[in-house]
Amino acid sequence: MRVQRPTLAVWKFASCDGCQLTLLDCEDALLALADTIRIAHFPEASSARVEGPWDLSLVEGSITTPEDAERIREIRRASRHLVTIGACATSGGIQALRNFADVEAFTRQVYARPDWIQTLATSDPIAAHVPVDFELRGCPVDKGQLLEVINAFLYGRRPQIPASSVCEECKRAGHVCVMVAHGTPCLGPVTQAGCGALCPGCHRGCYGCFGPKETPNAPALSAQLSQLGMDRGQLLRIYRTFNANANPFREESLRHESDPDH
Repeated sequence: MRVQRPTLAVWKFASCDGCQLTLLDCEDALLALADTIRIAHFPEASSARVEGPWDLSLVEGSITTPEDAERIREIRRASRHLVTIGACATSGGIQALRNFADVEAFTRQVYARPDWIQTLATSDPIAAHVPVDFELRGCPVDKGQLLEVINAFLYGRRPQIPASSVCEECKRAGHVCVMVAHGTPCLGPVTQAGCGALCPGCHRGCYGCFGPKETPNAPALSAQLSQLGMDRGQLLRIYRTFNANANPFREESLRHESDPDH
C-alpha cells in the first residue's frame, strides 16, 4: 500500500520573495526533501497546485490589505501547521515603517486617485491575524534553519532553533567584538542568533536582521551606543529597519522618538 506523502504549501504576502528564494537556494537538499513530501503550492517554483488541506504551510510576507487579511484566514483554516518565515511575516518587515506614520497622507502624495487604494493603516505580522505554530526569523531566513523547521514539523518534533544572541555566535566564531574593540554600533547583544554573525565577521555592526532575541535589554544597549556618540535620532533609526515593528525594537525606538535630534 502506497503511503501518501505530506503536503507542503508556500505562500507570499507583502514581501520581496527573499525567503522563498532561500528555499530554492537549498538546491540538492530541496531535491531530497521533494522525494519525501509533495509540494502542493509554490508559485515561485512551480505552476502546479494541489488543493488543501495542507500538512504544512510556509508563509512569507506581511498583511497590508483587507484582501490579505481574508486570504491568510483561509490558508490557516486549510493548514494543519502554519509557519511564518522572515522579518515581514514575523514582525511586519521594512514596510512596517508605515506603522509610525500616516498612511493616508502617503497615498495622497503618491497616487492621483488615493480613493482607489485599499490598504490597511499598518503592516502586520501574520500572527496578528491568525494563530501561528512557529516563527522563523531573518531577512532573509537561514536555509539551514529553514530545512530544520520543515523537517521538524513534517516529522512531529519541535524545531531546534537557537534563541541566543548574535554575540554568542561571534564568540563561537572567534570574532573580535566590533563595538568593544572599534566603537562600531552593533545590535548583536539584542538580536537573535541565526545569521552566523555575518556582519561582525566582516567588521561591521549587526543590523538586527533576525529580530530581537528572547528578553533583550534594548535600553541598556542604547545607553552603551550613546556613549559611542549616537544621538537620539540615530538611536531611533537603528531600531527601525527590518524588524521595526517587533515589540522590543518598536518600544525602544518610540522611547527615542520625542525630540530625536537632541
